[in-house]
Amino acid sequence: MILAILQARMSSTRLPGKVLMPILREPMIVRQIERVARSRRIDKLVVATSDQPADDAIEAAVRREGVAVHRGPLDNVLQRFIGALDAYPADHVVRLTADCPLADPELIDATIDLCLSTGADYASNSPQGAAWPKGLDVEVITAEGLRRAAREADSPEAREHVTWDVWNHPDRWKIAWLPAAPGEHAIRWTVDRPDDYAFVATVYDALYPVNRYFTSADIKAFVAKRPDLANYGGDRRG
Repeated sequence: MILAILQARMSSTRLPGKVLMPILREPMIVRQIERVARSRRIDKLVVATSDQPADDAIEAAVRREGVAVHRGPLDNVLQRFIGALDAYPADHVVRLTADCPLADPELIDATIDLCLSTGADYASNSPQGAAWPKGLDVEVITAEGLRRAAREADSPEAREHVTWDVWNHPDRWKIAWLPAAPGEHAIRWTVDRPDDYAFVATVYDALYPVNRYFTSADIKAFVAKRPDLANYGGDRRG
């Protein structure tokens, strides 16, 4: 059983409410769910949001799509993940974040397959945050690995950032990295700022009406034809 957990909250510090900002008349998180649902390897998807009233709107939007929701502490995201895993037992957990409306289902499946084939505790396409385009990040961890991370979490950072222990103590884990083409890390497709949102909306406006299943290759081809979007082929993280 492979469980995907998509973490979401309204209280983003850089762009509050971004997960419900509209893309072609649907909340951004719904567009991301559409793409994640095309994964062949994920058995169950659940959105993990906080128990704060501000996140009631996320639950309502997600449940309208027939997607499960688990709610837990705002700042203890790791505990939210454990609660979702308790509710929907699985062997592996796929961690996704709701600021990635251009999520790539083929890349998600490739990362899952890597974790399974290598017997790794943890697999990702994002070594040190610098591999595939920012916004296509995928992390896969065994259920036991997730529970171990929760048992060992001894700081606010470890509780807020689900895989903190893996990143800070890689010697304790069997890790597998999915290789990427050189320079891919310089591409920015995540949504952290208003201009990021404008870019994603532009991509959807152009590609979705033609093919709702547009791929990462389609996005790159579109950007290559639009000089005004050149910044989204470069590193703008600052």
